Amino acid sequence: MMKKILVIGNDQNLAEFKSKFTANHDYEFCEGYLMKNDLEDYDLVFDFLIGDNPEQFEIYAEVSGLPVFVNAPKISLGELAFYQAEVNCLLFGFNGMPDFLDRPLLEVSSLSSENEDLLRQICAELETDLEIVNDRVGMVTPRILCMIINEAFYTLQEGTATIEDIDQGMKLGTNYPFGPFEWCDRIGLQHVYELLEAIYEDTKEERYKICPLLKQNYLRLK
Repeated sequence: MMKKILVIGNDQNLAEFKSKFTANHDYEFCEGYLMKNDLEDYDLVFDFLIGDNPEQFEIYAEVSGLPVFVNAPKISLGELAFYQAEVNCLLFGFNGMPDFLDRPLLEVSSLSSENEDLLRQICAELETDLEIVNDRVGMVTPRILCMIINEAFYTLQEGTATIEDIDQGMKLGTNYPFGPFEWCDRIGLQHVYELLEAIYEDTKEERYKICPLLKQNYLRLK
């Protein structure tokens, strides 16, 4: 079992982390930036905020052998590593978007396939099942759900159906537990928009082009 885990994020992130990893792990919580010497006492780091603060990775990269899990849907591990002269930490990604972490299966990725056995070992110590996915912006589950949400906004924009009809149709037609707008509320419109923006920037595929109505609602939030 890990001796000490550092969790970097906000109150919601901490609550989801506590709910997901209920075993007796010794962890500390931090909301701000770190220096290299702040990491010396930790065996493992979970950073929920790296997508908004990618410059923080420079500090992690300097710490040899430290397993660092970064919230990877909005930014790939390869992109983080590209801007560093060396990556001495053991870099892994996890799906830490709201409402995704506290599930039986932890969606993870690895910068190097050589570290996948270690990744499985760490997840076993954390007492969670895992699914290793390719290192791509959006990972798998967030990419699919946010694309569905985007399409639902197009349908709403065209006046084809109401929010309630779209949610109900999705649940009845696909047996999903939530409709696309219910998923959007759970994930947060800001996260949906920013994830789609990151995927479109990465792929330039039309299916990820953000619906104007979704963008309009996002800008109202800002």
